[in-house]
Amino acid sequence: MKVLVLYDYPPSPGGLATQGDLLYKGLLEMGVDAHAAHFESAQEKEWYYRWFEPDVVVGIGYWGHTPQLVLHPQRYGIKAVPWLVADGYIANYQEILNALPLILVTSNWVKEMYIRDGINPDIIEVLPVGCDTDSFKPFCKDDPKIMAVREALGISSDQLMVLTVGGDAASKGAQEVMQALAIIDAKAPDWKYVCKVWPQPRTKAQNLADLELAQRLGIEKNVTYATNTISRTFMPYLMGACDIYAAPSRLEGFGMPQVEAGACEKPVISLKAMGMLDTLVHKETALLARVARKIVVNEVIIGEESGFEEKHTMLFKTPRIVDYRANVQDIAKHLMTLMNDGALRLSMGKAGRKRVVEKFDYRSVANRFIQIVSERLEID
Repeated sequence: MKVLVLYDYPPSPGGLATQGDLLYKGLLEMGVDAHAAHFESAQEKEWYYRWFEPDVVVGIGYWGHTPQLVLHPQRYGIKAVPWLVADGYIANYQEILNALPLILVTSNWVKEMYIRDGINPDIIEVLPVGCDTDSFKPFCKDDPKIMAVREALGISSDQLMVLTVGGDAASKGAQEVMQALAIIDAKAPDWKYVCKVWPQPRTKAQNLADLELAQRLGIEKNVTYATNTISRTFMPYLMGACDIYAAPSRLEGFGMPQVEAGACEKPVISLKAMGMLDTLVHKETALLARVARKIVVNEVIIGEESGFEEKHTMLFKTPRIVDYRANVQDIAKHLMTLMNDGALRLSMGKAGRKRVVEKFDYRSVANRFIQIVSERLEID
């Protein structure tokens, strides 16, 4: 089987790029004849179509990338299989996607969302995002690289480090975590909360709003926002430096950082909803907060990314959930439980590692990809 993988290539540190790159890496290690190209590079993609003649093109993105991931290879008679993340308003792309023999999605919840938006369930297969369990692995607390991360963040050896990673922290539930930390601050062991966010224009205002919340809550001295550009090489050590990974995400189709934290044997606090129901097991690998609130809308303004003209108003016959909010009291309780029980942190972390290695290792994901494509598309 000859496979062309389309994603943000060469890979940036972001989630979509990592998802695509680990599939590509896994395929190569399996001996599959595979190449990678940037999903937006029309000239390079056409170049591969002409000389490589792939049996299938798998494109990593979200539903708005349909023109780049599906329509472009189809123009050259190439079979396209999109591997889609998150939910969304598929809008004008139902006909295009429903004509495909196969669509891959990252979780059962994402599958439910695409079915909700009019996609035939018979063509959808769930393929989880892979994790590099060779890089994301347990580290000793006295490992000099781990100690250096904590020292750079101003965290002493006797402090508990709580970590959240995301494009922005609020979407990963950081505000709910801060509210919970404020509740338990007086009785909790000494702690520091670190939010690692990617430096981009859209996050600056959100970062300020988050820090203003920390100030209003009176915990600003214990909250650190790390906004520098970092590589994927650094990420395992950042994960390895924390004691608890907390991300009760407001909208999450999979939850790659939660899985990576588990691979590093870190206990996770998250939300009992969405993609986390696939990746985390309550009271075994994670402590999951209940949903406190669902943000529902009757209409949205969308544009070219949805196949419409700019500022198109889409009205929903049935109101849509666009965000979730975790129960802050649950988060506070879960934080206190893990902060005060080192043995539980250790056992939950080990269970998390075991689950990630068994279900989400990138080699297993690549193997499952080949199985699905071979069976569904009858390609050898």
